[in-house]
Amino acid sequence: MTAPVLDFALGPQRIVCMTEETTEWLYLLGQESRIVGISGYTVRPRRARDEKPRVSAFTSAKIDKILALQPDCVLGFSDMQADIAAELVRKGVQVTIFNQRSIAEIFSMLYQVAAMVGQGAQGLQRIEAFQTQLRAMQDAVVARVAAGARRPKVFFEEWDVPHISAIRWVSELLNIAGGDDCFPDLAAESLGKNRIIAEGAEIVRRNPDIIIGSWCGKKFRAENVAARPGWDQVRAVMHKQLFEIKSPDILQPGPAALTDGVAQLHRIVMQWMDADQSGALTV
Repeated sequence: MTAPVLDFALGPQRIVCMTEETTEWLYLLGQESRIVGISGYTVRPRRARDEKPRVSAFTSAKIDKILALQPDCVLGFSDMQADIAAELVRKGVQVTIFNQRSIAEIFSMLYQVAAMVGQGAQGLQRIEAFQTQLRAMQDAVVARVAAGARRPKVFFEEWDVPHISAIRWVSELLNIAGGDDCFPDLAAESLGKNRIIAEGAEIVRRNPDIIIGSWCGKKFRAENVAARPGWDQVRAVMHKQLFEIKSPDILQPGPAALTDGVAQLHRIVMQWMDADQSGALTV
């Protein structure tokens, strides 16, 4: 009698990443050899675009090309990719769709992916390093406020027409960085359509000190924001406190947002605090 085959792969060996955050994370873990396909929106790390075939967008994917890669695991993000996931599952492909919307959920996703590829210990070390950096940022803000600085009110605009406010992880990172989200009541809404601010007048009424735009891949135009009717009386416009953070740095719910994205938020806020304390922002 032939003995049963007991050998099996320790975790997926041929992974397709339909969003950028899992690609970046696997590269950071030194597991990029497992990746056989990526999203066309991937820019982090830059070399992934040269090394891996692009087989998906965000809400669409080249199913035939994915199947041709013979993946043993496809990783995706959010309900926006549910239809793609369902089609792949019907084709017999293993699919894992994460739905992280908060910092805690991002950390959970990172650990799960690290564990899937046998890098749980390294994943935890890197997560702890991210957390240490975030705590240091919080401590710097606490010290600055104790010295008399004021926390600015910040409007983070994820899209311009219609106005869409910050998703939960961005709102939480903004708080860590030292700013107060103008629309914390909307941040818990996972879908962009539920974070639409129908009336620009409401943004004017909340009168942010800083406006940060990250228009999902479209270039932020500060001059267009400043020219909106009635916005000339908004403090951020009056003091030219309008900034862009590129969407791959902050709207990617993975390593980028926890490092470069929040660092940019922190720098903008701390510079504002310096100017405010010096009187440079006094009307």
